[in-house]
Amino acid sequence: MDSGRAKNVLIYAFLLLNLVLGYQLWNDLQEQADSSPDFSSLETSIQHAMDAKGIRVLAKIPGETPELGKISYRFLEGGQNGKMIQLDNPVDSKLIFSPKELAAALKQQLPNLTSYQYDEIASGPGEFVLHPLVDGQWPLFKIDLKLYYSNQKIISYLEQGIEIADAEDGKRQRVLSASKALGNLIENFLPEGSVVTQIDLGYYGEVFDSDAHLPAAPAWRFLLESGKEYYVQGISGDVISPNTEK
Repeated sequence: MDSGRAKNVLIYAFLLLNLVLGYQLWNDLQEQADSSPDFSSLETSIQHAMDAKGIRVLAKIPGETPELGKISYRFLEGGQNGKMIQLDNPVDSKLIFSPKELAAALKQQLPNLTSYQYDEIASGPGEFVLHPLVDGQWPLFKIDLKLYYSNQKIISYLEQGIEIADAEDGKRQRVLSASKALGNLIENFLPEGSVVTQIDLGYYGEVFDSDAHLPAAPAWRFLLESGKEYYVQGISGDVISPNTEK
């Protein structure tokens, strides 16, 4: 190969490399922009309150406000305490990071696993926590399916079996926006220096060990860096359980 052709090959190689690096840089910037909190949805007075109280919001503020209705649920066999069951065939715990694979691996022993959602916040050493989904999409907070693992193997589970039904007043209403719920917390409930790390929409209901149907309503869950959780009722805007320890 003569020097002229070799020079052209190097030029094309550098151009291609610059294109690849440029695309990667653009993609990284897009991901950062998508994951960065957008405070434009917060009223100016709320932003001023954030500054005055030294409150930071690291979580992305969801923009959806779906129409949801209240539900009721009741505990089945085992009640609120649930029932501990040993797995016949332990499953590799790393599969928890791939829900489809996990569901496939446990489909013989937990065929309803696809109707649950993994909750990293509620999980801890030795256990993975999942919540049942309402309408296949919204987690019912505080009702758990716990997968216990040891030596990197899921060996048993404890399920709070429940039956979900529509509330007598099954009317659907548009839920309060996450920005308004957050504004209420910032102004009236969050202590100075709080750091909000995650915001999720689901359902929250009082938990009693009873055979009766218990009410649950849409709610926004706000997690602080300290581990505390706040729930804001999605219809009324009431703060349901402030200062709940993780």
